[in-house]
Amino acid sequence: MSKESSKRGPEAVSDPAAGMTNADEKRRDGAAFRILASYAKPHRLTFFWVVCCAIIAIAADLMQPYLMKIAIDDNLMVGKNDFGTILEISGIFLILSVTGLLFSYLQNNLLQFAGQSIVARIRKELFEHISKLSMSYFDRVPTGSLITHVSSDTETVSQFFTQVLLSVVRDGLTLVFIIVLMFHLDSTLALYCMILLPIIAVIAISFRTYMRKTYQLSRTQLSRLVAFVAENLAGMNLIQVFHQEKEQQEQFTNRNSSYFRANLREIRTNVLFNRSFDILGNMSVAFVTWLGGMAVFNKNMEFGVLYAFITYIRLFFQPINAITQQWNTLQSTNVSVQRIWSIFSVVPDIRSSDNPQPIRLEEVQGRIDFNHVTFGYEAGSPIIKDLDLHIRPGEMIGVVGTTGAGKSTMISLLCRFYDVQSGSVLIDGNDIRDIAQPQLQRMIGLVQQEPYLYSGSIIDNVRLFDESISREDVVRACKFVGADPLVQRMKDGYDTRLSERGSGLSAGERQLISFARIIVFKPKVLILDEATANLDSQTEQLIQSALNVVSEGRTTLVIAHRLSTIMQADRILVMRQGEVVEEGTHRQLLNQHGYYEQLYMHSQGKVNYGA
Repeated sequence: MSKESSKRGPEAVSDPAAGMTNADEKRRDGAAFRILASYAKPHRLTFFWVVCCAIIAIAADLMQPYLMKIAIDDNLMVGKNDFGTILEISGIFLILSVTGLLFSYLQNNLLQFAGQSIVARIRKELFEHISKLSMSYFDRVPTGSLITHVSSDTETVSQFFTQVLLSVVRDGLTLVFIIVLMFHLDSTLALYCMILLPIIAVIAISFRTYMRKTYQLSRTQLSRLVAFVAENLAGMNLIQVFHQEKEQQEQFTNRNSSYFRANLREIRTNVLFNRSFDILGNMSVAFVTWLGGMAVFNKNMEFGVLYAFITYIRLFFQPINAITQQWNTLQSTNVSVQRIWSIFSVVPDIRSSDNPQPIRLEEVQGRIDFNHVTFGYEAGSPIIKDLDLHIRPGEMIGVVGTTGAGKSTMISLLCRFYDVQSGSVLIDGNDIRDIAQPQLQRMIGLVQQEPYLYSGSIIDNVRLFDESISREDVVRACKFVGADPLVQRMKDGYDTRLSERGSGLSAGERQLISFARIIVFKPKVLILDEATANLDSQTEQLIQSALNVVSEGRTTLVIAHRLSTIMQADRILVMRQGEVVEEGTHRQLLNQHGYYEQLYMHSQGKVNYGA
């Protein structure tokens, strides 16, 4: 069944900053860091020790120039040749160096542990949330965009904790300590140096808006590039069949060039921003050297004080430069957090009832009722029109019709990938909207035209990584559906690892494994959506035998283009434009000489008809 896809292309990836005013951006930034703070709260003790380690490490590093000041002014400049004092100062210098190294190491490890734990939790919850979103969401949002959110955006958040936060704590405290020591050494010279602070603030503010735009542009172009690559990899067979490699390469080149230009713009902005501070730092050192040198010549300042002060003014710009170098990561974090939380804010269209019906799975009979159901993917364009259908427990129903008749849509409603717009769908008299989603999923087994196999062993692919299902149950299921000879021919038997999507296996072999899944999970309702559409006649017979085994004792709905698949069904539904226009057994429908007969004759190559 084909429906008009509402999925957007890579260019449709949203920019969370688009159309925002300055007030909106401030609120957004505040919200981003409140969100991160909520995740950091359980690690507040770890962050406390990070700050403690930072204070000790910084103090140990910054006391070293002060020790040199003591050695110069109290020993060398006064002609004092006390070797013991010099040795003592050297020993203290060594202790301070080792202390700084040790506590810097502890600080980094504690911060990395807390940061990586937070990001791992965000990534886990993001994946869980995405897996619970409704199918309509995946119709709208490109897969490549979601890949970017789970991988690239969460990595940017990781960099915030491991780089930005580290810089803020370490370099921020370093700056405070340096200012305190500068005022302790010479308050007049320190006040002159404080003139630099408003200059630094002006430079930072003037660059802020422009830098934000460059970072946002770069992130948006990257997301579009990743989305395009993901979509092309998924459809590579189609691209090669229609020889579209050159056209796709041109499109990739255009997107890659856009990302390249955005990256260059970001780098130029970052370099200009950082070099402004380098120039300011060099001018400041020259200014302090001239001003302090005049004071030393006039006997108003000791040479050791000038030496320590020049050392501190050099160190003064290092933490500022380090913090500003993290500005791009900080901006990227703002954007990434907003992109991640734009996903978290999506409420699934399909949600379990607050008061689900208590249902014992072993007591489910499998009666299905579609009570005057109407549904469309877009408002005003119904695909299913007033469908009134009732299926008995254990009945095998075949569903046929041309492309676009509504067959797969009906199945999607039964699986509750979408909710009906009017009417109701019942299983054993219970509205599926009142059944807890996990229970509904265990009640229904779905085998699609292209069964999805994961990277993993045969065992894991049959039981879908559910450790509660034993190896013996998997082997028994494979034997039951006739897949055991296939598995035994493989090098490692049931431990043979499959590659992504089961490449290397034929379509029929993949279907047999998907049938084995049905056996181990024991659903009472079985749905086969075009499960034999891509099979040759011999393989189809093998699958048909497996189907007869799997459908035993289950309510079974089989959607088929090949009428031979459903000729033995208890009842066949003929759908056309969202309605059941005929129903009955194969023989009864042929005797009606209606639409089904046209489909059947066409399948036999005896007549052409207009769909």
